[in-house]
Amino acid sequence: MTEHQDKPVVESFQLDHTKVKAPYVRYIDTETGPHGDIVSNYDLRLTQPNEQAIPTGGLHTIEHTIAVLLRERIDGYIDCSPFGCRTGFHLLTWGKHSTEEVARALKESLEFIAYKATWDDVPATTIESCGNYRDHSLFTAKEWCKQILEQGISSDPFERKVV
Repeated sequence: MTEHQDKPVVESFQLDHTKVKAPYVRYIDTETGPHGDIVSNYDLRLTQPNEQAIPTGGLHTIEHTIAVLLRERIDGYIDCSPFGCRTGFHLLTWGKHSTEEVARALKESLEFIAYKATWDDVPATTIESCGNYRDHSLFTAKEWCKQILEQGISSDPFERKVV
């Protein structure tokens, strides 16, 4: 591909990160596969971009824990992966869900982590089951989840519509 040819557009890189109001859930896009399968992508933004970033140990623990909690709450859950900027996650699902539904599932999951989770509730924290098993912090995860919940999770990225 030469410099002047069209390059693929990454939707998330087109988002004006100065205009969003975190924490929120944002529907990004839906892709339809060759057999008609629908995969939807959501932005689960937990902290305000360029103002805060969740430390890796806490984010890693949230990631492992919501991998189970969101699977229990969202039909068609595929994957939930952290952003490199450490401000949230991409959620992939089969089919399409409303941002309100996803925000409620996220809120319930973060409430569990903040107020109920013990180390036994964090899956895959051994050398055999995790690629960086030493980099976890349930304490940090709990503190960040409490802070996020105090702000409320919005079903809209630009206007506060707290679920």
